[in-house]
Amino acid sequence: MPVLSVRHVTTYRYKQPVAFGEHRMMLRPREGHDQRILDAALAITPKPVELRWLHDVFGNSVGVARFSGRAKELRFDSTVRLDHAPINALDYPINEDASSYPFAYDVDELPDLARSIERQYADPDHAVERWARKFVRRNGPTGTRDLLTRMTHGIRESFDYIARSERGVQAPVQTLRLGSGTCRDFAVFMIEALRALGLAARFVSGYLYVPQAGGRVGGGATHAWLRVYVPGAGWVELDPTNAIIGNRDLIRVAVARDHRHAIPLHGTWTGFPADDLGMTVEVSVTAVEPIPVAVPKAALQP
Repeated sequence: MPVLSVRHVTTYRYKQPVAFGEHRMMLRPREGHDQRILDAALAITPKPVELRWLHDVFGNSVGVARFSGRAKELRFDSTVRLDHAPINALDYPINEDASSYPFAYDVDELPDLARSIERQYADPDHAVERWARKFVRRNGPTGTRDLLTRMTHGIRESFDYIARSERGVQAPVQTLRLGSGTCRDFAVFMIEALRALGLAARFVSGYLYVPQAGGRVGGGATHAWLRVYVPGAGWVELDPTNAIIGNRDLIRVAVARDHRHAIPLHGTWTGFPADDLGMTVEVSVTAVEPIPVAVPKAALQP
């Protein structure tokens, strides 16, 4: 299991000292069978008068910081080291009745999946739905694995990745019309395409590990992708920006039904609008040597 180190530094700068309101941060990766935090540190300057942690409605770890006084700079410096187990989720068995599309979700699971199936964006001309149905065979069954793989690769091959620092996402119909977008635009677009087919999908925010010869795009900042629920396989990670199936090189931090519930860091400040000098974000994800585990001598004896 490789060990990865993530450093995420966000700095806000101002012309003169300003007051800071509450800031909420999603910087701590979600732990599970495929990733486990070894250690984590968070340095905030100026130091908040209160820092507390909570789990939101989706089970994400959220830090809440409150401040007093004023400053010309606000800096959040997060460092996390974790075990990360690459998994190709589609190698796992899919329930026989869900191996081909279309399929129906179990009645016991459907109430919890329903809101993740609902469309969130207008598609008056059904353009996104028509695009999604290009991956469904007209004659004969469509394999579920094939559908998800072809759609993920289809976005990577047909759309141009363009970095954009502004907050928010493009409407899926706009992404389709432009044929370009950011990782979060592609994630939201594919979520809507899958939902148009009646599949449950959720937005994921986190980090991307880019090996030297990895050919990945979207490194050096926070990254976005999605999850789709497949009976038998569970929540399958899909990164249309890099055509990744499964969680390889993807460090999951926040999962939500809507991208607006998975913002890495946001808050308020009080001052004149002209005081704002902007924000910088620096993200680095590096592989480190696994920590040797001491084995008791008795365990080495035959």
